[in-house]
Amino acid sequence: MGSVDMTPSSRKGANMNRCGWSDGNDLYHAYHDREWGVPVHEDRTLFEFLILEGAQAGLSWITVLKKREAYREAFDGFDPQKVAAYNDEKVEALLQNKSLIRNRLKIKSAVQNAQAFLKVQNEYGSFDTYIWSYVDGKPIVGHWKSLDEVPASSDLSDKISKDLKKRGFNFVGSTIVYSFLQATGLVMDHITSCFRYEELKNGEKLP
Repeated sequence: MGSVDMTPSSRKGANMNRCGWSDGNDLYHAYHDREWGVPVHEDRTLFEFLILEGAQAGLSWITVLKKREAYREAFDGFDPQKVAAYNDEKVEALLQNKSLIRNRLKIKSAVQNAQAFLKVQNEYGSFDTYIWSYVDGKPIVGHWKSLDEVPASSDLSDKISKDLKKRGFNFVGSTIVYSFLQATGLVMDHITSCFRYEELKNGEKLP
């Protein structure tokens, strides 16, 4: 996945209706307009979001977005094979990287999750096959009229969280998993007044 297009407003005008959480920041706008809720089937990108969602725990998503490129560089482009092989020396080096969220538990969990990720790939052929089996390969479309209606978790995220933990993943509580599902398009939670709702409710993508 390449860098996020930073000029999405040129497509429909700066005053387009968006989900309110993305207001007031061009980086948020770009992420909302180009990525959030778009179905992801590439394993490395799924791994990236899994790690970033875990890093975000207790923080704002904009904090993670601002550090995203630094994470990509520091974590070898989120190659799970490489991350799974990180040793204690590498973890210590990452903890000294001021461009990252320097939380020892979160950084160590990235290595642990990479190792668990590889096991899922070995069992299912791909993490994509595993995770999308929970929704029978088709996004769950929310029909929320306001942000207040959008849940922070669901029975589905509870179920996936429980299974991921059994498989050795960390920082995969139900709320984190639900955010992951929203980000990767397994759950499409743009509110109905958002311009992306109409574009994604039937599985459409931006050109």
